[in-house]
Amino acid sequence: MRASVLLAAFWTLFSSVTCTLTPFITPCNSWDRECLKQSTQRALPVIAAGVTSLGMQPLDPMTLEVVSATQSGLQMEFRNTIVRGLRNCEVINIERYTQSTRLELQCSVTLIGDYKLGGHLLIMPIEGQGRYKINIRDIVVQIDFNFNKREANGQRYWSLDTYRYAADVRTGVHFQFQNLFGGNKLFADNIHEYANNNWRDIFKEMAPPIVDVIVSKTVNEIRKLFYGVPISDLSLNES
Repeated sequence: MRASVLLAAFWTLFSSVTCTLTPFITPCNSWDRECLKQSTQRALPVIAAGVTSLGMQPLDPMTLEVVSATQSGLQMEFRNTIVRGLRNCEVINIERYTQSTRLELQCSVTLIGDYKLGGHLLIMPIEGQGRYKINIRDIVVQIDFNFNKREANGQRYWSLDTYRYAADVRTGVHFQFQNLFGGNKLFADNIHEYANNNWRDIFKEMAPPIVDVIVSKTVNEIRKLFYGVPISDLSLNES
């Protein structure tokens, strides 16, 4: 009798541990958008901080070692960039379908790191190398995820296969680059005035390579969640 009681107690403890792999997620029906939105909003700062039990690395702060690209005559290289603010993103909408999910977020983030620029910023010549800071206020990112399903150990899992995204800034972007034109303050002030007065066009030219990497790193960590957590712990129905 004593052994059976101990066994029951052990099983209860074991079950409670295994069921708390994602206690920050409330399972919802696919059609219940309000539940999906609230559950995702609660989970977002937890995921941004990293979930070690699932092998998920922190997303806030996020480190971008190197981002380089050439766009419309502008050569860009950004190194050692630290991105902060993703944990405070607001979930605007989430829709889940049989094999896809659409997630819309609004975020304000700050990027700080090292830069190297050369060429033309739209119509303005630009050249410099040093530290930089970019403040992005209210960028709205819509991500469409495509899923398949897999089975492992008697459980069914979603498999995040592909994604695509679109991004648009609603409020503003502020650029700050140290040591433009070798420290020439007059030329640097002119560039900063031009860039910050035309932030929307400058963002469209300069930001896509950086946003690509941020979204890619975010999706890679989310993929680990779906790989490690069965559908039954994430949803009240599989569709």
